[in-house]
Amino acid sequence: MSQSETREQKEPMSKDEAPAHRRSMLPLGIAAGAAAVLLVGGLMVWRADARTNKVALASQPKPVTVVRAQAATYRPTRMYVGTLQPWVQAAVGPQFVSAYVSTVLVRPGATVKKGEVLATLDCREVSASTKAVEARARALDARQQALAHEATRTQGLLDGGYVSPNEAEQKDALSKSEAAQLESERANLARSALEVNDCVMRAPFAGEIARRTMDPGAFVRPGNTIVTVVDRSIVRMTADAPEMDFDVVKEGTKVSVHLYATKRDVPGTITRRSPAADPGTRTVHFEIDLADPARSIPVGTTGEVHIQVGTPAPATEIPLYAATVRRGKAKLFVVDQNVAHERDVAVLGEAEGSLFLDRSVAPGALVVTEGRALLKDGDAVQAKEVPTGPPPVAPIGPPQASREPAGHAAVAAEKR
Repeated sequence: MSQSETREQKEPMSKDEAPAHRRSMLPLGIAAGAAAVLLVGGLMVWRADARTNKVALASQPKPVTVVRAQAATYRPTRMYVGTLQPWVQAAVGPQFVSAYVSTVLVRPGATVKKGEVLATLDCREVSASTKAVEARARALDARQQALAHEATRTQGLLDGGYVSPNEAEQKDALSKSEAAQLESERANLARSALEVNDCVMRAPFAGEIARRTMDPGAFVRPGNTIVTVVDRSIVRMTADAPEMDFDVVKEGTKVSVHLYATKRDVPGTITRRSPAADPGTRTVHFEIDLADPARSIPVGTTGEVHIQVGTPAPATEIPLYAATVRRGKAKLFVVDQNVAHERDVAVLGEAEGSLFLDRSVAPGALVVTEGRALLKDGDAVQAKEVPTGPPPVAPIGPPQASREPAGHAAVAAEKR
C-alpha cells in the first residue's frame, strides 16, 4: 500500500459524513430494543401461565379437622343460683340511747359466747339520770307510805265521828295520787335501767363476728350497728325456682350444692319450700339446711343447686364448638369416606363444654370441628383427626357427665 493511501485512511470523517453514519445505526438500535421488550414480555407471559392452577379449587378436597364422637349417657338436671345464709344473724347496736362508743372488744373472725360483752358506750349522763329517778322514786315511796297511814287514821276517826266524810275522802284520794306517781317513777326507773343496760352490747347467741362497723369514739344512735354476729353451725342455702318447677323443688328432694367460694360440691336435701310463688317474679322460694359444725362454709356467698330430673338416656357426646345449635337442633358435618355430610340432630343437653345428641349420630363418627364454615353438603374433604382427651375427674358429689366405656350412667347439667 502506498503512503498516500495510508494517509487517506487515517484522516477522520468529514463533518457531513458523521451524522449520516449515526442515522444509519438508529434503525438497528430501535429494532434491537423492540426485540428485547418482546422477548421479556413473552417470558413473563410464559412464567405466569406456567404457575396458573388449571384444576378448579372446588374439585379439590378441603382440609378440615375432625374428632370422633363419644358414646355417653345423658340425664338432665335443673340448676338454680342461690345465696348461702347463716342460721341466725344479729346486728348488735344500741336500741334506746345515743352515745359515743367507749370500747369495742371484738374484731371479725372472733368466736364469742352467748352473753359475752362485745362493746360499751359512754353513758355517764344516762347513769346520772337513772340515779336521779331512783332518788325521786324513794322519796315518793316514803311520802306515799306516810299518806297511806294518815288516810287509815282518818278513816278510824271518821268511824268515831271526829272528822267529816269529806276530809277522809280527800286524804284517801291524796294517798292514791301519791301511789300513782310512785308507780310512774318506778316505770321511769325501769326505762332508765334499760337505757343503762343498753350501754353494754352483749352477744345474743354463740357465734362469730362477721363485721365490725364502729370503732371507739364513734357516735351511735338507736338502730346503728356496731358489730354483726352470725351462727354458722347450720348454713341455709336459699334459692328461687320458676313456678313450673314447683314439684321439682319439693321437700325431701336430694340436691347437690356447688360452692363458688370454696369450689366444693356438698350433698343436701331441700328442707322447706314456700307454698306460694312471689307475685312479682313468679318464682318459688326454697331452702336447704347444710350442717357445718366445722364452720367451713362462708356465708353471704353464692352457690349453685343442681337437681337431677328424668331418667338417664343413651347419647352421643361431641365438643360444643363442633355444632351450631338453634331451636333444639344441632347443625354439624359428619365425614364418611372423605365426604362431608350435613346433619341436623336433636340436642339432649350440654355440660362442661360438651354437647349431647341423640344416637342418630353414631358413636365413633367423625365430626368436623374446624373448617365447617366453608363446607357444603357433599364436599370432598381431607380430614385430620384430633384425639379426644380423657374425661375430667369427677368432683365431689353426683357427676355431671361421663362417657360409656366406664360402664356407669352419667349425669349432664342442663343450663336453665
